[in-house]
Order: sequence, then C-alpha cells, then structure tokens
Amino acid sequence: MAARSKARKRALDVLFASELRSEDPVVALESAIAAGEGPTNDYTATLVRGVVEHRERIDEVLTTYSKGWTLSRMPAVDRNVLRIGVYELLWGDADVPGTVAVSEALHLVQDLSTDESPTFVNGLLGAVMKDRDTLVQSS
Repeated sequence: MAARSKARKRALDVLFASELRSEDPVVALESAIAAGEGPTNDYTATLVRGVVEHRERIDEVLTTYSKGWTLSRMPAVDRNVLRIGVYELLWGDADVPGTVAVSEALHLVQDLSTDESPTFVNGLLGAVMKDRDTLVQSS
C-alpha cells in the first residue's frame, strides 16, 4: 500500500473513532502522536486537520450532493471517507489529482463499508469533482 493510501486509511481511523467517542479529532490525533501511537506520515495529520478546519463547508457540500441521504443516515465509514474525499478535492494538495482522491475513497469503502457504498461514494464525489471550480470559488 502506498504511503498516501496508508495516510488516508489512518486519517479515516482517527476521524471515525473520534466521531464514535464524541471527541475532537485533532485532540485525538495529537494525543496519539504524543503517546507514540500516532501516524508516521504527515499527510494523515494534514487530512485530519483539513477535514476539521473545513468540516462545516464539507458537510454542506455533502448534504447538497447526497440525494436522499442525510449525513446522519450515512454509514459512519462512508460519511468520513466522503469528508476526506471532499477535503482533498476542494482544499487538498495540488499534486493529488481529483481522480486519485475519488479512487482512493472508493478503495477505502470497498474494503471497509457496505456493498452499495462504492457506487454511492463514486457518484457523490464524481459530482463534486465535476463542480469543483464552482465549489472552490464559493468556499
């Protein structure tokens, strides 16, 4: 598994666990780092901090683009994978093409979520990627 793929998986772990425990993901990340259990790839921290920083706008985008699904109705894994994907599409490193961000999100949900999740995640992130320029301007 490539370093960035591992970083995305670890960021998902932090975001997912933090949500279940109702704790701040950045605090959880920093605690893990301080305890020597944290991620060794800086990209994990970039993703967690980026999702937290832009969470309100990310959730607005997800709510707008998820036809018939509320955030609370989505499986927690899907919701957090989508948050990472939207962050990467709208605010992420310029060296990560949108197609890579979508593909990586698909790999995560294929491995960790429901059978229907890849289609849902692909459709939602594909629509966000298509409207990326408009969304970036309005953020």
